[in-house]
Amino acid sequence: MEKIEVNGMNFVPMFRHQEIVEIVKGVAAKLNEAYRDCEEKPLLLCTLNGALPFCGELMMHINFDPDIASIKVSTYEGTESTGKINKLIGPTTSVEGRNVIIVEDIVDTGISLRNLRRIMDEMGAKSAKVCTLLFKPGKFHAEEKKSGSMILPEFVGKEIPDAFILGYGLDYNESFRCLKDIYVLED
Repeated sequence: MEKIEVNGMNFVPMFRHQEIVEIVKGVAAKLNEAYRDCEEKPLLLCTLNGALPFCGELMMHINFDPDIASIKVSTYEGTESTGKINKLIGPTTSVEGRNVIIVEDIVDTGISLRNLRRIMDEMGAKSAKVCTLLFKPGKFHAEEKKSGSMILPEFVGKEIPDAFILGYGLDYNESFRCLKDIYVLED
């Protein structure tokens, strides 16, 4: 597909599926390096629903054997962040004393990132690092300046501009997650 229309908005391809796979392989290489000598089995914590495709592909390219769990949070309605976590389900296993790798589809405002790290701390995780397919540094830094804290994701696939995107797990009101490519809202 070259262009798709959603509620009167036009989206054009940003990353084709094969480009996404290469980005995921790059993230996997960073994780492989970081967890190469890890004596304790890390926990991949997939943030539902958006990170499912990324987490699945990531698992095909890492060379260590993590435990897998999931958690569900939501901060978006339509094309805008609500500024707070709307839902929380999970994690589906205990994180106490574990090295947790939080797998995110995208880090933009940093609200989910801050809250997930806080939740992991409260639940007794030994460490909580964030692995994200996409990162919007412009939007993130603006939001982080407001909050007074700067906590960056440790493992980033690709930095992108502050534009609304969908596909490959990323949604518009829970739809269009199954697109194999990532699309960006056309100017």
